Amino acid sequence: MDARALNRRVWRLTGPIMLANLSVPLLGAVDTAVMGHLPEAFYLGAVAVGATIVHFIFWGFGFLRMGTAGLAAQTYGAGNGLEIRVVLARAGLLGVGLGAAILLLQWPIARIGLALFEASGQVEDLAETYFFIRIWSAPAVFVNYAIVGWFIGVQNTRAVMILQVFMNGLNIILDLWFVLGLEWDVAGVAAATVIAEFTALALGVLMVRRELRRIPGSWRGMNLRDADKIRQLVAVNRDIFIRTACLMFAFAFFTARGAKLGDDTLAANAVLMQFQQFLSFGLDGFAHAAEALVGGAVGAKDRRTLRLAVKICGLWAAIIAAAYTLVYAAGGPVIIGWLTNLEAVRALSGEFLVWVIISPIVSVWSFTLDGVFIGATRTAEMRNGMIISLAIYLAAVFALQPVLGNHGLWLAFTIFMAARAVTLAVVYPNVERAAAPNR
Repeated sequence: MDARALNRRVWRLTGPIMLANLSVPLLGAVDTAVMGHLPEAFYLGAVAVGATIVHFIFWGFGFLRMGTAGLAAQTYGAGNGLEIRVVLARAGLLGVGLGAAILLLQWPIARIGLALFEASGQVEDLAETYFFIRIWSAPAVFVNYAIVGWFIGVQNTRAVMILQVFMNGLNIILDLWFVLGLEWDVAGVAAATVIAEFTALALGVLMVRRELRRIPGSWRGMNLRDADKIRQLVAVNRDIFIRTACLMFAFAFFTARGAKLGDDTLAANAVLMQFQQFLSFGLDGFAHAAEALVGGAVGAKDRRTLRLAVKICGLWAAIIAAAYTLVYAAGGPVIIGWLTNLEAVRALSGEFLVWVIISPIVSVWSFTLDGVFIGATRTAEMRNGMIISLAIYLAAVFALQPVLGNHGLWLAFTIFMAARAVTLAVVYPNVERAAAPNR
């Protein structure tokens, strides 16, 4: 495949994913806005704390999306229709089992999670309310991860867009109704998400059935107990789980350290993290394209296409990251005003805005390389790189925050994003070796 054709392929994959992913931080922005326009800052802080605990748990199992995407992409590249179906079946069953386990463990999870935050009593009480409603979506969340990853792997990102936009659009509508209409405040935000997740799961199952009609093969001869495949699944998912747990700990630690600086600073950091969310979900479009294209190249043993895909995805991601920086620099105060009308929170958000302005050009490289390594299923390198990056981040927080306060916390976060990219770039040659033709 030549560079021009691959460019078109990248944008066919990336365009729908970018639209789908931007609906996710849009939902977060609506959550922040409806809480930010209630009379007290502790409503916004409660959602920040409650959502951080839930996301730490749920995103910790994000391997169901990433691992499924990598395995499905390689199987799709190899043209194995039966194994494409088996990859989805194994991931879906694993998602159901993990969701059930989380529901059984929800009480100890809540107690441990809330104990990690030193927020005010009002924030903790409302965060607990949010958690015990939101956690019931666990089975739907995990199976949706598997479905989305599978669609990325078989290079149907339009299906991902439909699913994500439908789910988040419904969530936003229910958010506004439950919070502004029915005045359910924090409970309304959580209930809206649970309903949206299960509705999206039903739609996803229907879309999978339709997609399988275009993929050669059938379910006959399926062996879910293949020992070699199970070992591969376990190894990939274990590594990504460790990597994602470290990443979510970093975000949770950021929120916890911010909470020690007071409710207003906690709320301001929650507002600014919405900028990071918009950024991450926008740039993830190129990471997902890299997952599909790199995985397909590894499955087909096509090193030339792999190199070209990495180059094109990285170039376009850098261009979009620069655009984010310009938008944040020019419109940051306006966006802050949309997210909250609390003057103290607006003032603090403006003071620390500089960190989200420079974040795109620092963060872009780690997002793109994540997609490359997931597609190649080089998950051990991802795990090791994240562990090293987390250690650097924690050292930076303890060294910088006591001296620079919240500026130190944001500087440490920026160092963390840079370290993630450097640790993967060092071992990138292993990805190319994975696509070397068999001899």
